[in-house]
Amino acid sequence: MDKLWLILKREYLNKVRNRTFVIMTFVSPLIFVGVVLLISWLTSINSDEMRKVAILDSTGQDYAALFEDTERTDYILLEDMSQDMAVTASSEADYYGLLLLNGNQQGLDQAIFYSDDSPSSGFIEAIENKINKKATEGNYLSKGLDLTAIANAQVDNDIKLQKFSGEQTSKQAGWIKIATGGAAGYLLMMFIIIYGNMLMRSVIEEKTNRIIEVIVSSVKPKYLMLGKITGTSLAGITQFAIWVVLGGILVTVGSMILGVDAFTTPANADVIATTQDASKIELILNDVAQLPLLKLIICFFIYFIGGYFLYASIYAAIGAAVDSETDTQQFMLPVILPLMLAIYVGFFSVMDSPHGTVAVVFSYIPLTSPIVMLMRIPFGEIAIWEILLSMTILYGSIFLMIFISAKIYRIGILMYGKKTNWKELYKWLKY
Repeated sequence: MDKLWLILKREYLNKVRNRTFVIMTFVSPLIFVGVVLLISWLTSINSDEMRKVAILDSTGQDYAALFEDTERTDYILLEDMSQDMAVTASSEADYYGLLLLNGNQQGLDQAIFYSDDSPSSGFIEAIENKINKKATEGNYLSKGLDLTAIANAQVDNDIKLQKFSGEQTSKQAGWIKIATGGAAGYLLMMFIIIYGNMLMRSVIEEKTNRIIEVIVSSVKPKYLMLGKITGTSLAGITQFAIWVVLGGILVTVGSMILGVDAFTTPANADVIATTQDASKIELILNDVAQLPLLKLIICFFIYFIGGYFLYASIYAAIGAAVDSETDTQQFMLPVILPLMLAIYVGFFSVMDSPHGTVAVVFSYIPLTSPIVMLMRIPFGEIAIWEILLSMTILYGSIFLMIFISAKIYRIGILMYGKKTNWKELYKWLKY
């Protein structure tokens, strides 16, 4: 165990003292936050630009009165112009667009929007809603129907969602749950890929430099592999913690300097403006409060450690089996495929049926359970024995995978100049 500790300490210090590691630890948050703030700043500039939209109404039913100026849009009514003249005039005046309404007193025949750029779908939908509503009312009147009676007869019933236990929920509850579980699962997947590759490159580098020959003369290969996996994971956690802290500081300071909100876009602002109903907001906050956050946090760390060690042992074995990073490509598909499959199952099967057969089965399979189970937990009602069974299978698979990987590792780290294939790896397992 003393030698294992020495290997772990050596691997951790080598990683955190590496110049590239230090630079990327502090530069990566700068780049990421810089890009986010730049996009937010450019979006805020774009949202402040005024749009001038011309309207040519040939229906004689005063559709133009439907459009009132807003903070971002000025509507300009064109009169006594033909269609061609209106298009030319709007283009020369550099208007954002021209809304052409063709028809007569009997109704609207056609609506056309001319513009150089593709207008946003939300902007076009707002125009469509206004003209369709007025056109529909015109049809009602032409048929002798009473608009007031029709309006009074319409029903706009908002279905209330409530659990059998009596707790009320909102329609956004499912999205909140999948977003919470998805963030946890995606974070775990990215950690495995990033630091698994770092571990694999480290093994290849030491093998190529023949440093490994000196090390294995005084420590068993399985302890060397475990030490490298643990040391790399601790270095990764250290780097990730610095990213979170430094990123939070940079976002806060950058937002204050640029005067922008890095997480709010005009689209989000519109949604917020249309949902300022206190009861709805209260329901959403209630949905967040009902999430099993404590269970999710505890399970995240357990699955985080288990998932990383399972995949890291595979990465270490692959690194020991090859002589260069190029040779690893033939072995990477079986590693990446379960991770991608877990994300796919999580976002599609779990969201549709969190307790369905597909979601349950994949939450027990060791290569997918860390991600799928984390995405199931926010939906609640998962029995403790299910989680414990999943964790037992996962950690049991870790010992099995470490045993298999150690066999490949102890032979592969001393093999040079020979292309390794799946058949060769199978032979090594018999030694």
